[in-house]
Amino acid sequence: MKGIVLAAGAGTRLYPASQPISKILLSIYDKPMIYYPLSTLMLAGIRDILIITNEKDYDNFKKLLGDGSQFGINIEYKIQFVQRGIADAFIIAEDFIGNDDVALILGDNIFHGHGFSTIMQNAIRNNTGATVFGYTVKDPERFGVVEFDADKNVLSIEEKPAHPKSNYAVTGLYFYDNRVCSLAKQLKPSARGELEITDLNKKYLELKELKVEILGRGFAWLDTGTHDSMLQASNFVQSMELNKGVKIACLEEIALNQGFITADELIKQISKYGNNDYYNYVRDVIKHQQLLCFN
Repeated sequence: MKGIVLAAGAGTRLYPASQPISKILLSIYDKPMIYYPLSTLMLAGIRDILIITNEKDYDNFKKLLGDGSQFGINIEYKIQFVQRGIADAFIIAEDFIGNDDVALILGDNIFHGHGFSTIMQNAIRNNTGATVFGYTVKDPERFGVVEFDADKNVLSIEEKPAHPKSNYAVTGLYFYDNRVCSLAKQLKPSARGELEITDLNKKYLELKELKVEILGRGFAWLDTGTHDSMLQASNFVQSMELNKGVKIACLEEIALNQGFITADELIKQISKYGNNDYYNYVRDVIKHQQLLCFN
């Protein structure tokens, strides 16, 4: 399976902070926002990743992440020249996807929870059609809402309904089979002129091939599209890191634990960085793994 991070939005709700640079490159506590969706894909075992960005920020993303080899992954880039909606990503990425299945994550979405990697990997193994992730919210009318029966069979999915049929919002993480590109091409623009991801999910629902995985208690899903939600996310990450002594979305640590890169390769990668909290943490991770291997 391949992965896509959609990071092409203008981020106007975050102006003036996001006026000179993509909101996805702004900091969530101690690292750029894009580290968090990248970490989700890497935890799912995905190593071929496409970042879709806008023309203005294309060089900034490449400067930050390069080709991904420092994390043992392959990163490619494409530009969404016109804001045509989330589902447009699959039309842009058709050549990248090729004959593979694909996961899409929105660049401003943060997921955290014990066992999330296993849940995603199981979803990938069992995916036929599409798999979305539901998360209970107190204001479902702000989101795409999924209704399902006791066996988790999806009954309906609606975009920002006035009268939600459940409290489960569809998060910004989606797994699709290889038909997604052709189905995306069948979509008609909505009233706001975009190809809606909810309409794409409805296509799979019509085929009776839309599944939902519920993220229950113990999981956090944060959509960092506003100043308040960015602050909330930063406070969440700070609290978790200080309390547990481990970093969230440390790409080097994930790459090492996933076997994407060796300790020796990682030492070479970070040798150019001086002493700071982030890279000192990475050095401690390497030392800990080397001790485990030695013992």
